[in-house]
Amino acid sequence: MKIVTRATAIKNLKKYLGKDLAELAPQFGIHSFKDGKQNKGWKGLVLERLAGLQTNVSKAPNGLTYELKSVAFHKVGNVLAPKETMAITMINPEELKAHSFFESHAWAKLKAIVFCAVEWNGKNAKNAKLLEVTSLDFAEDDELIREIKADYDLIRAKLIKDGFEVLTGKDGKWIQARTKGIGGINPRTGKRRPITRAFYARTGLVKKIFEIAS
Repeated sequence: MKIVTRATAIKNLKKYLGKDLAELAPQFGIHSFKDGKQNKGWKGLVLERLAGLQTNVSKAPNGLTYELKSVAFHKVGNVLAPKETMAITMINPEELKAHSFFESHAWAKLKAIVFCAVEWNGKNAKNAKLLEVTSLDFAEDDELIREIKADYDLIRAKLIKDGFEVLTGKDGKWIQARTKGIGGINPRTGKRRPITRAFYARTGLVKKIFEIAS
């Protein structure tokens, strides 16, 4: 099996900057629409193949791990901007209490992500141009990482002091601890669903990461 390191994956993907993923998809047997409905996740599948990976395989045999993340950008006026926040990882309260930022699962995930900016103008859009490919390694200094760490430390301190229930998406400049899942009352059981939260990258962080790369 050929080992595809993260650096190789990024190099492979950069060959396709400016290309429409929808036009490249059929060569891999991937279709953006099937039976008149959009094939959810098709962009990620195409990116995996362009990177040189087999479908749904992002762990190399030598133990190197990384994850490709398709990040949707759309036009706001004449400017391309991130369409939405980006999920990083679920929050385990006990792990968050126990681990400092550089020991955390959140940091392990962030530093392993290969960010792929894709122009995407709605769920029925037929085109999806690959705009940029980067990772946090491209930052020339550690200022952004230190500010992300400050967000993590704030959220962690709040959890330790006041509990998991008080965490809110309002906290944090670059990352936030936001409710994930539908929550509320389960109509079938009448019981409240468990509260789950995840770390998300704000749109400002997504935008900043690609600005650093350009």
